[in-house]
Amino acid sequence: MSGKVNVKKFRKVLVANRGEIAIRIFRALSELGITTVSIYSKEDRYAMFRSKADESYPLNPQKGPIDAYLDIDTIIKIALSTGVDAIHPGYGFLSENPDFADACERNGIVFIGPGSNIMNAMGDKISSKKIAIEANVPIIPGVDYAIKEVDEAKKIAAQVGYPVMLKASNGGGGRGMRIVNREEDLEKEFNEAKNESKKAFGDDMIFIEKYLKGPKHIEVQIVGDNYGNVVHLYDRDCSVQRRHQKVVEYAQAFSIPETVRQEIFDASIRLAKTVGYRNAGTLEFLVDADNHPYFIEMNPRIQVEHTVSEMVTDIDIVQTQILIAEGYPLASEEIAIPSQESVTCTGYSIQTRVTTEDPANNFLPDTGEITVYRSGSGNGIRLDGGNAYTGAVISPYYDSLLVKAISHDRTFLGAVRKSIRALQEMRIRGVKTNIPFLVNVLNHPTFQSGQCYTTFIEETPELFELTKSQNRANKIIEFIGDRIVNSNNGEKPFYENRVLPKLDKSKPVYGARDEFLKLGAQGFMQKILKEDKLYVTDTTMRDAQQSLMATRMRSKDLCGAAYATNAFMQNAFSVEAWGGATYDTAYRFLKESPWKRLELLRERMPNTLIQMLLRASNAVGYSNYPDNVVKEFIRISADHGIDVFRIFDSLNGVENMKMPIEEALKTGKIVEGTICYTGDVSNPNETKYTLDYYVKMALELEKLGCHSIAIKDMAALLKPRAAKELVGTLIKELHVPLLLHTHDSTGNGVSTVLMAAEAGVDIVDLAIESMSSMTSQPSMNAVVEALRGTKRDTGLDFEELSELSRYYNRIRSVYAPFESDMKSPNTEIYKYEIPGGQYSNLLAQVTEMGSPEEFEAIKGLYKEANDLLGNIVKVTPTSKAVGDLAIFMYKNNLNKDNILTAGASLSYPDSVVSYFRGMMGQPYGGFPKELQKIVLKDIEPLTERPGKLLPPEDLEGIKKHLIEKYHYEDKSEEVMAQKAISYALYPKVYEDYCEHFQAYNDVTRFESHVYFYGLRRGEETNLMIGEGKDLLIKFMEMSAPDEEGKRVLSFEINGSVREVTVQDKKLEVKSDKKLKADKSNPAHVGSTIPGTVSQVFVKEGEEVKQNQPLLVLEAMKLETTVVAKQDGVIDKIYVDYNSVVTKGELIAEMDKITLQSELQSARATYDGNKA
Repeated sequence: MSGKVNVKKFRKVLVANRGEIAIRIFRALSELGITTVSIYSKEDRYAMFRSKADESYPLNPQKGPIDAYLDIDTIIKIALSTGVDAIHPGYGFLSENPDFADACERNGIVFIGPGSNIMNAMGDKISSKKIAIEANVPIIPGVDYAIKEVDEAKKIAAQVGYPVMLKASNGGGGRGMRIVNREEDLEKEFNEAKNESKKAFGDDMIFIEKYLKGPKHIEVQIVGDNYGNVVHLYDRDCSVQRRHQKVVEYAQAFSIPETVRQEIFDASIRLAKTVGYRNAGTLEFLVDADNHPYFIEMNPRIQVEHTVSEMVTDIDIVQTQILIAEGYPLASEEIAIPSQESVTCTGYSIQTRVTTEDPANNFLPDTGEITVYRSGSGNGIRLDGGNAYTGAVISPYYDSLLVKAISHDRTFLGAVRKSIRALQEMRIRGVKTNIPFLVNVLNHPTFQSGQCYTTFIEETPELFELTKSQNRANKIIEFIGDRIVNSNNGEKPFYENRVLPKLDKSKPVYGARDEFLKLGAQGFMQKILKEDKLYVTDTTMRDAQQSLMATRMRSKDLCGAAYATNAFMQNAFSVEAWGGATYDTAYRFLKESPWKRLELLRERMPNTLIQMLLRASNAVGYSNYPDNVVKEFIRISADHGIDVFRIFDSLNGVENMKMPIEEALKTGKIVEGTICYTGDVSNPNETKYTLDYYVKMALELEKLGCHSIAIKDMAALLKPRAAKELVGTLIKELHVPLLLHTHDSTGNGVSTVLMAAEAGVDIVDLAIESMSSMTSQPSMNAVVEALRGTKRDTGLDFEELSELSRYYNRIRSVYAPFESDMKSPNTEIYKYEIPGGQYSNLLAQVTEMGSPEEFEAIKGLYKEANDLLGNIVKVTPTSKAVGDLAIFMYKNNLNKDNILTAGASLSYPDSVVSYFRGMMGQPYGGFPKELQKIVLKDIEPLTERPGKLLPPEDLEGIKKHLIEKYHYEDKSEEVMAQKAISYALYPKVYEDYCEHFQAYNDVTRFESHVYFYGLRRGEETNLMIGEGKDLLIKFMEMSAPDEEGKRVLSFEINGSVREVTVQDKKLEVKSDKKLKADKSNPAHVGSTIPGTVSQVFVKEGEEVKQNQPLLVLEAMKLETTVVAKQDGVIDKIYVDYNSVVTKGELIAEMDKITLQSELQSARATYDGNKA
């Protein structure tokens, strides 16, 4: 020790910094009993760090967010006015500014750090290299003076040899640092480095050195007192970097040979003593592949990663800084470092920097409010944070660091495990973070072996195979919030949660599927044919709910009845539970997968035949599809649970049905060839749809190999006497069972079924009582009781059916808004032949047109439209063509008498054009030629099956598209086959479903009243999101809308309050909104990051070339140059200097100059020819 010890204790210290490091210093000061003072910019007025200090004072509000913290005059003024003894600069900002250290000294304030003379010598990279040479410390080849001009930079770079490294002389944290590989890149990188350096450090001095490829970055922590004593606190490995900014650091640097480590320690002490260093500092070295160390710079300040040195040495470096500044020597009792030997290194420590950067998007910084923050602490974990808490607003103005997670363990792999556990335990929502990336780094074998180097991240692409945070809780409440705001008119009514049907699970079940699996399709159906018993197909799960409530019943409620249905329907034939409109509406309206529904029903109904409705070449769609789509759909359906395929064609075209029937037969499942019923066979005036018509078609279907024939009476046109006559005639001709499907829209449904039963029908479609009648099927309970004790007794139990009926009755109230206004039977159906399901849809369409009083007239036009189309079978999609034509006629004052003249020049609805073109098939009796010509105009009609003419769908290409777009890499081949076929059938609907899933996650487990209407204030719901993972969600409050029509909703999730913002779509929003750039439009120039415009290089009307810099965006102290995506002319610039922009915001638009060039070229050619 040299010199007399002079100690002056501090009473009050100002910290000239912000965020995490400010809080770290406040805590060190508080433990020493020193009063703390913070300063803050206007952008930081709500920041947490200022509340951690004893006193807090604002900086100059006229200064920008960075400049405020670089304002030496204001900081000194605050320090003097508050009577502080010392200032701690932290890291960054003014921490390495010698003018600041001098200003403190001039005003009698102690600067906690080295003096300006040491800063000038060692804080400047150029000066420190000169001293290193004097101290016989090896350095990287380069120049030892600052470069001011780009021409000089080019000359030196050529001498040193590319690649070169540009460094801000006073830089740190990777700022002002660039690697340049080619001379043509030098100018751009040099100017950006200068600008960054000027903004971050107040100095634009740049120097150049040779760039070493892939070295390790090792640094040594030293502390020196005012009396010439210097010790090192061992080393840190900081090789894991991105853009020269450290990401993960650890101590000790165990992968460097011990002799090299000792060489670096000795060089560090030698260099520090040469310059007379005092306080804490860091000496940084690069170690090349041959383990040769090169000194690169000294940081005369505390480092971000000082924490790992503290953990392995058990020395508080920040307190040591303060005590040294007070005058204590290292050997004093207060500091307690009497010698180098007294510093011991125990175990290993790792620091991971959790930032608001998106590693999946080139680490662009994210901004916004942190809606959820849960830390991962516990044994061996230290957390140093400054911005990480629920409600914190992350701005684009400062460093993206949220929290530093520091682990400590006896072994390096133990420290790795602790770090991974802490990161995985963290929950940060509202902003993107780099946590998944950090976990990948820690898990990588190269990191765990200590072999990382400075370009490890850039050269290891698998680090970017990120596990995406599910963020389930937030997505769930965003969905509920949207339902609360946008689905309710007034307060949500009270609904009870489901109560499942009572069921004795101990009773054995042997159902129709068991017999089918034993006998096969042919054997089982022939067995039915010989029995007197009337078999029943339960339509409740498909056509009943489709007809009554627009197919809105959710899988949760259907599957809730599945166990009971399996037991109670063991004497029935089948349960129609899938296909038809249930397929697309599951995706479209219920945001659930029909395949998952089928999987659940199959699992819960193992003894029951599950039946689906297949629209022949339309599959489960509304138009013809290529044959390979229909074939693949049938295959997948059979593989995943369908036992019975009911196949029909909307025009009764057997040719259209042939291919689907053949494919279904190949699966070994039961195939029902289906005839759509229309007309009236009991009417002696019926000349088109006669008994002979139905017999002929039935025999054709039987000849194709169908195991049974179904009569499908969608419009409830089959009268009881006609049913007896039709069934009686058909069973005499057929050698397979006959099935009847009808609706009860006229009130005659039960009578029709009973007359058909009397005539010998084998199977009938019925619905559970509380889901029957009106537009649905006749009541199963009524028919079962009517036949009880007769030879046609169904064998179904009254009490069991009643139990199912009670279940559906309880849940039906939730679906009331989706039900039609049809309150009683309607025999007008016989007159107008409008199918029951379409009747309610047509009324809704007319009401929406504002003409409900004209419904009577439109019903008449429906009848006329049917006749004009050729008196066709009316079932989806042909019924839609009839309805669309009726409304079209109403809107255009057309009728059957004037349509050929008044309607000759009009453009007809798509469905009508599609019908006349033959896209729905060929109608029995052909098309009315005159109207066909008027509708099609110059379009040529088809003369054969549409599916035959369509090119095969590229299902493999669809799979690749979906995997790429929605990251389905982990899905099995069979699941991808389901997804591909869904996309092939309904591309837009399926993608909307996928995007809804990404936005809100899985919403299928909600109670249905929550799914449709959200929650009432104070209402709670429980949601299982995984095995043993339940969310208890309670809706608390909703704000009034802001000027953009957004409302803030508060929820409790497992007792913690969370908020979400929801757009009120019912409000008219008049405030201006910023434009968004279209990523697919090269003329749109969008902001790649949220930030501030720091430079604009072009003006409107200026011609630019592709990749020409247009402007510079600054975010969190990093600058990004935005370049032109194409040659063109700047048409419009939407921002100017200092504009704050959001990510994706449209900042400029370009006009392509291609047309102008073509005109000039054409003119030149013309002039040449003329000459």
